[in-house]
Amino acid sequence: MKLIRILSVVLVLVSLTAAAFSEEDPFKTAKQYDVRQSGIFYPTMEEKTYYSTTCEKDRKVMVYLPHDYTTEKQYPVLYLFHGIGGDHKEWAGGKPDVIVGNLIDAGEAPEMIIVTPNCKAIHANTVAGGAYSANVIAGFDNFISEMTVDLMPFIKENFSVKEGRENTAIAGLSMGGRVALHLGISMPETFGYVGAFCPAPGVVADAVGAALFTKEAFKGSEEYPQLILINTGLTDNVVGEWPEIYASTLAENGTENLFYKCIGGHDFFVWKNGLYNFAKRIFD
Repeated sequence: MKLIRILSVVLVLVSLTAAAFSEEDPFKTAKQYDVRQSGIFYPTMEEKTYYSTTCEKDRKVMVYLPHDYTTEKQYPVLYLFHGIGGDHKEWAGGKPDVIVGNLIDAGEAPEMIIVTPNCKAIHANTVAGGAYSANVIAGFDNFISEMTVDLMPFIKENFSVKEGRENTAIAGLSMGGRVALHLGISMPETFGYVGAFCPAPGVVADAVGAALFTKEAFKGSEEYPQLILINTGLTDNVVGEWPEIYASTLAENGTENLFYKCIGGHDFFVWKNGLYNFAKRIFD
């Protein structure tokens, strides 16, 4: 896997100037990158059901397969995680089939299987509560068990996948970005690529309360280096400065990562932009 050196702080301060979105901008998207084009064969989407031993109930997951999917080939897998109010269907609004399909057709990404699970790993006997309840947030944090014990084995058993960290990528939007950072930093031997698009608060501790990691512990592994990409919207007032804090904390702890800002807020304009830039850099 090709290592990517951390970008200059200049990119952290990217602004709405012509230079920021010039041909030299490494995060500039192709024209109509998220528009379905005639003559291109796109991945097909299927809804599947698997049993979760973590939650002790059946769970739903969406699986996007390459248009010429065959068990005679093996494919790397990209897992995409939704936000706090979403479920396994939320990423359909971000057109992962179109964005990745266009990249594949342009020769900028390999064929891959895309999996969008429900990240709320809440036990069958637990009342979920509202979208921002403690039970729901705990469910997102518990997804690390669901992912490794239940979901990944199900995908391996039912689809023709390439195994190994170099063939396994995770990414998410908002709370799903927090999940991706949680899994990626906790299990670098399993996930070679980590994308966090407008990641939610709670990854590293602040003066308010506890979090998934202390500032000192939030770092990658020297033994298992990863491609880590974090982005955020220039007008994102939901997660505020947290994406930039995560990127700078990783850098301060010696972990290389890519961080950039783009036009948009806490919305699919930014999340799709993140997916495009992440998908074209994984599975080298």
